[in-house]
Amino acid sequence: MPRRRPPRSASADDLLATLGRLTAQAREGAEKQRARVELAEALQREMLPTRLPEVPGLRTAATYAPARHGLDIGGDWYDGFPLPDGSLAFCIGDVQGHDVEAAAFMGQIRLGLRAVAAHAADPGEVLSRANDLLLSVDCGLFATCTFVRFDPAGWEISLARAGHVPGVWATVDGRSRLADEPGGVPLGIVPGERYPVTRRRLTVSGTLVLLTDGVIEGPSFPIEDGLNQVTRLVGANAGGAPDAVAAAVMSVAELTGHVDDSAVMVLCFEGDGGEHRVKRGTGTRVVVADQRPPLCDG
Repeated sequence: MPRRRPPRSASADDLLATLGRLTAQAREGAEKQRARVELAEALQREMLPTRLPEVPGLRTAATYAPARHGLDIGGDWYDGFPLPDGSLAFCIGDVQGHDVEAAAFMGQIRLGLRAVAAHAADPGEVLSRANDLLLSVDCGLFATCTFVRFDPAGWEISLARAGHVPGVWATVDGRSRLADEPGGVPLGIVPGERYPVTRRRLTVSGTLVLLTDGVIEGPSFPIEDGLNQVTRLVGANAGGAPDAVAAAVMSVAELTGHVDDSAVMVLCFEGDGGEHRVKRGTGTRVVVADQRPPLCDG
């Protein structure tokens, strides 16, 4: 006669039921998290521009990479657009938080900066007005940002930073340094904040690279090491195509483990505009270029 297993105790049945319920909840939670990640990444990519403006003598490129494990998505952005006076605006930034809300807020900031810049081309004033705008909506989030204005008549770049990591300047002869001029606090924190502006005439052909901290910082990778690595790479590649420079800079994120999303934007310019510098009042031909522009003349 076969032996029967003893009946399970009530406590064992309860334990199995609880385990099954927790497993189902964990699965549901994982599916919800995956859906949120996919939505945040979709929002991010749809809100980022597929094209950046150019003028003869100025080539541009940008790239974005989500966090490797898909958990930190939504905060980083870049943008570029013509201004009413014929100059070009470029900005890059990072929103506090990494979720759907951060991605949506990033889109609002991007649109807000465009609206403000249409009436205040000076980078410092743009950031000041954007800061006041963010505080007025009381969203509870803040953002770092670097805003750049390129003047094709004066062949000059003016730049202001709101708590954002410095970019890198480099010339085609191999010189490079951090664009770590003084800045202000992130947007959305201090009412009435003012942001100093740095202006630089582009007399020598070279490159300006703007990036977010996800490129250069990780749990076991100090931000100083990342900045040093990027500075060396930009100096070595300053005469190359801007999309190649962007890819080289983004490769530094491999050293950080891609624990955060990352963005890189590259402006490659000819010294004094070459034959392309325009006279004031004659207008500027703006070309909306794709992300794989031709080689930058150096």
